[in-house]
Amino acid sequence: MSQDVLAKETNRRQLQQIISGLSDGIILAEVDQTILWANDAALTMHGVDDVAALGANTQAYAERFALRYRNNHPLPPENYPLARAAAGEEFSDVVVDVTPTADPEKTWVHRLRSLVISDARGAPELLVLILANATEWASAEQRFEKTFSANPAPAVICRLSDLRYIKVNQGFLEMTGYNRDQVIGRSVYELDVLEQAERRDLAIQRLADGATIPQMQAELRLPDGGSKLVIVAGQPLDMNEEDCMLFSFTDLEPRRKAEIALRQSEERFAKSFRLTPVPTLVCNAANRQVLDINEAFMTITGYTSDELIGKSIEDIDFIDSQEAAVQLFATLEQAGNLDGQDLKVRKKSHEVIDCVVSADTVTLQDEPCYLLVMMNITERKRSELELVAAIEEVMQDASWFSQTLIEKLANAKSANSLNRPNVSFTDLTARERDVLGLICEGLADKEIASRLKLAPNTVRNHVATVYSKLGVHSRSAAIVWARERGLFAGELRVKRKK
Repeated sequence: MSQDVLAKETNRRQLQQIISGLSDGIILAEVDQTILWANDAALTMHGVDDVAALGANTQAYAERFALRYRNNHPLPPENYPLARAAAGEEFSDVVVDVTPTADPEKTWVHRLRSLVISDARGAPELLVLILANATEWASAEQRFEKTFSANPAPAVICRLSDLRYIKVNQGFLEMTGYNRDQVIGRSVYELDVLEQAERRDLAIQRLADGATIPQMQAELRLPDGGSKLVIVAGQPLDMNEEDCMLFSFTDLEPRRKAEIALRQSEERFAKSFRLTPVPTLVCNAANRQVLDINEAFMTITGYTSDELIGKSIEDIDFIDSQEAAVQLFATLEQAGNLDGQDLKVRKKSHEVIDCVVSADTVTLQDEPCYLLVMMNITERKRSELELVAAIEEVMQDASWFSQTLIEKLANAKSANSLNRPNVSFTDLTARERDVLGLICEGLADKEIASRLKLAPNTVRNHVATVYSKLGVHSRSAAIVWARERGLFAGELRVKRKK
């Protein structure tokens, strides 16, 4: 063996001894791509026990291990790392998937760089491949990719070195209407996610520094020329050993539309509230504080808005009966609304008027409120009472009227008798019902006594008891009471004046 060959072999043994314990994988090969040696780390990264299992050269290695780039494109043997190194190419940070052809279910991820060792004359003498196991890193990146893509929150990632977008998820595409090609590769100057941001100068400075960008509102320009109100925030992160910025977004457009719709609704409510001719008041449900009144309410009560707004209904004391006020709001708290309740209202002049109030619960500026609508029925009620009094006056002696006229008068009186005692026919005793029936036949007390074989005084006592229970004061009123309830319709007879 010549001295040069011996020296060469000695140097290689020393080199192998130096690198055998390294955590990085090392593969040594001749310039003709013959694989000479690999350390334990390189063998482990290939799942083999000795260098022979790697193959004698690049061609044999390619038969045993299929290599693909991370974009899933397969490598032909002439592009295998060892072949590229033999061609004199120096490279670093080449990432490939390595799959044994004998076990396609198993895959490792290697990050490689090349090194060419030259002899004393500068001629290539030895090829070196340096491998790092990037399987865990690739698995984490793959999990991130899946999470990022599946995350419904819109997001894009830009590379800080050139401020170009390198990733975009489906949420961002759906929110904006962009397609992937319109985003990937474009710069933040072309697709400005910080346009019209609240604190744009701060955001740009944080982006330049690679620091966290706090949440802020911005207008995101859309491909159709419109814009969308969003909240944008930036979070720095490392991807493939490159500094990047993750921009995440919250779509505020639905909220803006809801706010516009709410504002328009409240404007319509306010306009109709003020223009309606029916007296209306709005108060807070929690403390009964008056929030607004309309012109019709001020007209009917005599109060001004300054005298009412901001005060509680209890302080104003315009409801004549405290008990009625308590009952009104208790009903609203329990049912949320009421319809057609009689209420006496005290005007500023202390005059009391009769009203019918209807109320409902409404929400104004996210606060539950009560809307009270009142109708002044004072004149109507006075007219009804006068009509009832007139009917009772002319019906003092029912014997003067025909059955048809009595029925009409009874129906008219029934329509206006809103506050009669709630007495049932069954509240009368059997004898009292008999007496009432004979009264409806038009019999006098003596005739009733003869028909029932009772003493006249006993009949008079029964008649008085019937009047008392029915809340009437005359025979004609008793007849009307019975007629209102459809009693003794067949027996009703009246005497015509001769």
